Amino acid sequence: MRAITVRDRNAGVSGLTLSDMPYPKAMENDVIVRVHAAGFTPGELDWPATWSDRAGRDRTPSVPGHELSGVVVELGFGTTGLTVGQRVFGLTDWTRNGSLAEYTAVEARNLAPLAADIDFTVAAALPISGLTAWEGLFDHAHLTTGQTVLVHGAAGGVGSTAVQLAREVGARVIGTGRADDREVVLGLGAQDFLDLHADDLRQVGEVDVVFDVIGGEILARSTELVRPGGTVVTVAMPPTVRPKDGRAIFFVVEPDRARLTELAQRVRTGRLKPIVGDVRPLSETADAFARHRRTAGKTIIQVADKEGTRGS
Repeated sequence: MRAITVRDRNAGVSGLTLSDMPYPKAMENDVIVRVHAAGFTPGELDWPATWSDRAGRDRTPSVPGHELSGVVVELGFGTTGLTVGQRVFGLTDWTRNGSLAEYTAVEARNLAPLAADIDFTVAAALPISGLTAWEGLFDHAHLTTGQTVLVHGAAGGVGSTAVQLAREVGARVIGTGRADDREVVLGLGAQDFLDLHADDLRQVGEVDVVFDVIGGEILARSTELVRPGGTVVTVAMPPTVRPKDGRAIFFVVEPDRARLTELAQRVRTGRLKPIVGDVRPLSETADAFARHRRTAGKTIIQVADKEGTRGS
């Protein structure tokens, strides 16, 4: 099968190579998925799990990408809850070969059924973005109706989802990003928008929650905006400071089949609209990694067309 592989952790994006790889083996409780569409996280080439297995052993050449949609083609021993031929979407394990391949082995519990009326491309944009936004806003920050949340990177895959989910529960949303993102973010339901390159964050006033995907100076400055007892949640880096009488939480998204199902239902009813940015074939993955920040939403790799054949 064809797959994107990485072998040299010092090579960066230039080390992403389209290669021939062995067909994966289904372990106990696994399924093999014929991947139709896949998503990636730009920083994952720096993750230790991209290069080592759970025991710390080198696992190169490894296949990156951890979001996928596709069709189950094989069940491992003892696998229940899914069937061959079923449309699915979800997350691959961080320390195993991922989704930027024609086939991948995935623990069945990390996948959810995918309704026929949701396009594979849209579904591949949902797992990390949707689960990260939900877990950050509600499981960690406990955002509720009437509170104010500052969402950084509000036009990106995670941020755009966070804006929509926060608005759905009746929160006031302030989004940030580049100047070109303004209309996108306001169109998602944010009440206000700040250009991170031109506007002063202090004009936001006090907020109950900061949802951060950027880290660094932006994270540090945003912490000062949180009212006493409020919460900063970030997926970028462990915070070095926390709000007065409040909490600062760094978290890594966790697979959740039930939550994926809830997110998909929101897509079906129009309450959630994942923003799909560029859609690129598998052969253009390296360029997609390099250019992902130039468009709003989530960049998706189309591995197979709707008939299940190879993408061009």
